This record gives sequence, structure tokens and C-alpha cells, in this order.
Amino acid sequence: MAGVYIHIPFCRSFCSYCDFYSTTDNSLRDALVQALLSEISLRSSYLEGEKVDTIYLGGGTPSLLDPSVTGSLLAAVRENFAVEDNAEITAEINPDDVYEGYFSALRQAGVNRISIGVQSWDDKRLKYLGRRHDAAQSALALEIAFREGFDNVSVDLIYGVPGMTTADLKSDLEKTLAFPVTHLSAYHLTVEEGTKFGRLRKEGRLRETDEEISGAMFTLLGKVCLDHGFIHYEISNFAREGFISRHNSSYWRQVPYIGLGPSAHSFDRRSRQWNVSDVKKYIKAIGAGTIPCEREELSRITVFNEYIMTSLRTMWGIDLQYVEQYFDKEMHDYLVNLSGRYMRYGLMKREKNTLVLTDQGKMISDNIITELMTEL
Repeated sequence: MAGVYIHIPFCRSFCSYCDFYSTTDNSLRDALVQALLSEISLRSSYLEGEKVDTIYLGGGTPSLLDPSVTGSLLAAVRENFAVEDNAEITAEINPDDVYEGYFSALRQAGVNRISIGVQSWDDKRLKYLGRRHDAAQSALALEIAFREGFDNVSVDLIYGVPGMTTADLKSDLEKTLAFPVTHLSAYHLTVEEGTKFGRLRKEGRLRETDEEISGAMFTLLGKVCLDHGFIHYEISNFAREGFISRHNSSYWRQVPYIGLGPSAHSFDRRSRQWNVSDVKKYIKAIGAGTIPCEREELSRITVFNEYIMTSLRTMWGIDLQYVEQYFDKEMHDYLVNLSGRYMRYGLMKREKNTLVLTDQGKMISDNIITELMTEL
């Protein structure tokens, strides 16, 4: 199977924490859509005939597009790629873009899964994060989504915001799970260079959340979601039975995918390529019939290390049989030997032919993943 990602780079304003490529110059929206339609056609052979199981519209703000435009993009993907009839098709939604009839139109366009960027139910925290919406708009967006027939609804939350407490997180979780959502992505705030928060930290005006508080929040997050019947299938992701994100799971399991639009990445197991992070340059190049991208041929070691980095974040862990078959026995044995130390300390466990992190191990997953990577 394979995936298709479409990057819609437009935003009305920039969030204080976001380092994904976007622009507030929405005057180029129509030209960008035409360029996307052209890129879809130009790159129709990239997946080499693999069946497309997932399509994901991210950004930026995909909900700035009219649903009819979203429908035209999805139709072009179907015309140029072998898309499964039951493909998971997700669109990211900002709560303040929603209106009565919006989700009905989005369903008609072909979207069957939505991810709503709630981020917080506290209006002061939303303002601090640079979000345009308020809690009332989030509630209304969710109400409209369920009323207009969506039954596969994900919500994004951010925790670990400076000044935030475990009680604040519990409140956000309870307000979210009061709705019949099927999926939750909860991300600890990461302060990135080049963002407003990054500048504030450099100026000494932002102090990141203490590790002990972050750990308590992570523990609380897992407990509350478990109590509400959610599966903790990836460090930052939770889902009800049958609603695990197929698209995101494909990234973590090294399924090939094509990324369309400015800054979008593609991966075919042999190489990775990424489009230019500039709307104007992207539109100009596509108009000339060329793909404005850079490409990196991936060594066996690089692919192995990426597999370690992504797989250990999930409940499926490292598949030792896959490692032996796709890489070699030397790498299989390397992992088996090194994992013994983590198992002795209760940070990792072996389940048949897989290595997975324990709850304690997830708390320091970045350290373990780094130590398991190899330069063999």
C-alpha cells in the first residue's frame, strides 16, 4: 500500500509554535491549486502502481479551500493513482473555518476522516499559542461535524505549554472526550527555532515546562485515554478500536508515500525527496513542467535508523523478522543484544518477535532510540 500527502500552505496568521512551511499570502491560492493539479499528473508514476490506501490534506490550513476545490484535488489523485475504494481520506480543519453545511460538502467531495485542531479548551492558552479560534468555535465545529455525518473524527491537543498544569490537561482531555471523537493526537509543545516561541526563548522570555511536570502530564494523558477506551498506539496518538490513523501509521512503518505541494516530502524506500518551501518558486517550476525538489538517496543504514526512530514510537515496536529480512541478520542480532540492557531496567519488553517500549521506556524514548541507532 502507499499514501498521498497534499500540502496546502496557506494560513490566515501564524501560530506561535508552528514551524511547518506556510504563508499568509492567500492571493496565490488559485494558482497553487492549479499547480497541484499539474504536479499530480506530472508525478503519476512515482508510486510505481502501488495501491493508494490513504490520502491526507495537511498544512497550513486545508480548510481554507472550498470543499469543491478539495473535491477536484481528490478527483485528480484518483485519476492518476490506483486509489482503493475504501481509502482513508483525511483533511485537517481549523475550527473557525467551519460553517453549517461545510462538513456535508466535504463528505460529498470525498473526505471521510477529519482532524480538528482544537489544541486547547482554554481561551487564554489559545491566544498565547497564536490560534485564531476560541473554545466555543471548537465546540461548534465538532457539533456540526457529527451532525453532518462524520463518524471518524480526530482532535489535536497541545500540552506542556508554559504555565500549564496537570489539572489543565485533565480539563482539556475531559472536554474533548465528552464528544464522540474516535481519535486523539496530543503533542507536547516543542519550541522550534524560527518560530515566535523560539525567539521568545532566545530572548529569555519563555521558559519551557519542567521535565517532571511533563512526565506527570504524559502519564495522566495515557491514563485518561485508557479510561475512556482509547488505545495508546503511538507516543502522541490514541484511538478507539478500529480508528487508528492508517495514514500516520504508514509513515511509522515505512510504507511509500508521495508528497505534493510546496515543502512536501516523498519516500519510496530507496530515496527521499522534498519540494521547495516557497509557493511562488513551486508554482513557477510546475508551470514549466519541472518538479522543484531536492533528492537524497538513502543508504541501508539510514533506512534502518529511520525504522528504529519511527517503529519504537508505536505499540507495534520493532519487528525483528522484518529487520532480518529487509536489512540483515547482523542488524537483527545487534538489536537483540542491545535491547537486553533496556529489558533488564524495565524500559523495553520483547513480545514474540517484536521489541516494544514499556510505559517507563516511553518517558525517555528519544534517548533509547538514539542509542539504538547504528553506524554499522
